[in-house]
Order: sequence, then C-alpha cells, then structure tokens
Amino acid sequence: MSLPKTLADDVARNLVMVARLLDEEPEQAYAYSRIALRLASRVAAVREAAGFASYASERYAEALAEFRATRRMTGTVDLWPVMADCERGLGRPERALEMAGAPEVHKLDKAGQVEMRLVAAGARQDMGQAEAAVVTLQSSELASSAVHPWTARLRYAYADALLAVDREPEAREWFAKALEADQNGTTDASDRLAQLDGVEFVDAFDDVDDADDADDVDYADEDTADEAEEAADAADEPDVVDDIDEDDEGDADEQDAADEAEEADAADEAKAGTADVDKDADLTDEPDPTSFLASPFREPASGDQD
Repeated sequence: MSLPKTLADDVARNLVMVARLLDEEPEQAYAYSRIALRLASRVAAVREAAGFASYASERYAEALAEFRATRRMTGTVDLWPVMADCERGLGRPERALEMAGAPEVHKLDKAGQVEMRLVAAGARQDMGQAEAAVVTLQSSELASSAVHPWTARLRYAYADALLAVDREPEAREWFAKALEADQNGTTDASDRLAQLDGVEFVDAFDDVDDADDADDVDYADEDTADEAEEAADAADEPDVVDDIDEDDEGDADEQDAADEAEEADAADEAKAGTADVDKDADLTDEPDPTSFLASPFREPASGDQD
C-alpha cells in the first residue's frame, strides 16, 4: 500500500512467484525475490520474502540479515525460530541454543514455541547431544492427542531423535503416530516406517533406466563383436592395393618381354634385309673368272675346251 500502483503491481507479481516456487524451485524463487528487493527494499513483506527465499536456497547469512531487517521494521518476534535455525545453518548451534532460552520465545504463539523447540533439539544433535535432543522434544504438545499443523513434524522429530539413541521400537511407534497426523504429506514418515520394517521401495523409472542402460551395453557388445568380425574378415581377404600393385608389376613384366621380343624380331628382320642386299650385290658384280674351278657343279659354257 505504500508504493505507487504500477510499482506495487510489479513487486506483487514477483512476490507471488516467490511463493509459488519456494518449495520446488528455491533458486528461481530466490531470483524473483532479488528483483522484488531491488524494487522495494523498504517494504517489510519484501524483506521477509527475500529472507525465506535465501533460507530455502541455503544462503543462511543473507536470510538472517533479511529476517533481522524485517524484525526491525515490524517489531515482531515471529521470525525468531527461523533466525535461530539460520544460526544452525551457519555452524553456530550454541548461538541457536542461546536464542532458544531468550525472552523473545515467551512472546511466541504455540506454533512458534513448538518450532523453537524443534530448532533447539536440532542444535543439540548438531553438538552431538542426542539424549538431550530427546529430552528437549518431550513436552505437553508432544503428549497431546490433538492434531495441529505442527503435530506431525513434532512427532517425526521425536521419532528421529529416538532412533539416534538406538530406541528403535519407540521410534517406530512415533513414526506411525507422525504418519497418522501427517494429513498433508509434509514428512516422509511412511518411508521411514518401511525402512524400519525392512521394506525397500524401487522406483519404476529407475528400473526403466537400468533396462535401457543394459540394452545400451548389449548394443555396445554387439557393435564390438561386429567390428571384431569385420576385422577378421579383412585380415582373411587379400590386400586390394597389393593386388593392384602386383597386377601392375605383372603387366609391366609382360610389356617388357613383348618389347624385347619385338626388338629381337626387328633385329632379325634387319639382319635378313642385309643378307638380301648382299645377295643382290653379288648378282650385279662381275663374275670371278676362276670361280668355275672352285665349283664342280658349274656346267661348261659352249665353246669351252674340255
């Protein structure tokens, strides 16, 4: 109401998105809270929303600063338990226990006092004081059979504390009581009961993923086997490149042999031609007058003397 209408609408839209996303998408809720904080940092509701967004995204130092600013603006102590839990988140459980014993706790309503008791028990567990955590949670609110919005969480925390000190039968009893009071499913009491009873739940989607992974492995094995078979076949087959080279070499040898034969034939023809030329030359030359004496087969010419 303290902002101009247009600005107020923009801030309100961002705060609505913070509320919608706080449980499921805390990082996105945190981003919207920072926008609202830039637009209207002097509005207590904006500082409170920014504090819860920081708290949900485990930015405990920022959350504590925003809650303190809200407390200064409003003067209320409603955020005292969550401020103490921020101290736990920052690794200061002793500081959370001091706040649990502060006068501000008496100003809290019943729900706030139960919340403060839960924070104090958690701080005891952080310090390794498991038995003290059990005692811290024992109260009239825990013993009451009436169901309130905080009843399931209180019973669940008590069951968890009992389990931490090895009081399993009692823990199972209180997990069952927490489940009975958990009308909105704010706890996982049913799962804790199943674990104590030895029941193991399997996510169907995980089974499908595992089956897909197994199929992928099978396909991978088949691919590997196919590659190995192809490699073996390649090893048995002759090398195409080598065959081509060998064929080329064979063709070259045949060509060389053909060339040599052709050259030999040419040489023979040349020699034969030379002989023919010499023979022709002999026929055109003058006959040797004494040649008939050398040849017993030459018939004497007419007029020759015996």
